[in-house]
Amino acid sequence: MTETILEWLSENPIEVLGAILGMIYIFFSIRQNIFTWPTGLISSFLYVIVFFDAKLYADMGLQVYYVVISLYGWYFWLKGKKTDADTQVPVRLTAPKLRYLLVAASVVLYALILFILKNFTDSDVPYMDSLTTALSIVATWMLAKKYIEHWLIWIFVDAVSAGLYVYKGLWATVILFLIYTFMAIYGYFAWKKDLLKRVEATS
Repeated sequence: MTETILEWLSENPIEVLGAILGMIYIFFSIRQNIFTWPTGLISSFLYVIVFFDAKLYADMGLQVYYVVISLYGWYFWLKGKKTDADTQVPVRLTAPKLRYLLVAASVVLYALILFILKNFTDSDVPYMDSLTTALSIVATWMLAKKYIEHWLIWIFVDAVSAGLYVYKGLWATVILFLIYTFMAIYGYFAWKKDLLKRVEATS
């Protein structure tokens, strides 16, 4: 058994390293640490390769988007609007109007990605791949802007993605996304605690 695991690890170094960096990335994001972004950027670059080999084209495209949004998030967390009392961009709630816009954006992205996958690729899981990809695009933008509700989207996306990767046999990534699911739950409550503390401090 040990030899089989070691053999698998030696045959899949890119996936394993991407998974390790992915766990570090989510740890940093929970703590609102700026290293969230460089760590996520490298992890995403590695997963471009992993998902291309697995024919998960929407997920591959998503990783390219992650690379770009990591650069934006990195800049925004450093230079975004802060109050005099804050040393970092504060956690905030999503305004009702913005929520409707994000739902609409998710639906449009889902339809667009599904159309591309069904008509221009050989993907065998176009519906689930499109769903997780569309929601992930929205959630990552929300993370970059520090909207707390992004964690709720990740809880759903990570759990569904874990099942998708079981089907694809990407076992290191299955473990990663199960961990992601539980860390997203923890992240939501950690950010909520920070948000409530800020509200109390200003009231």
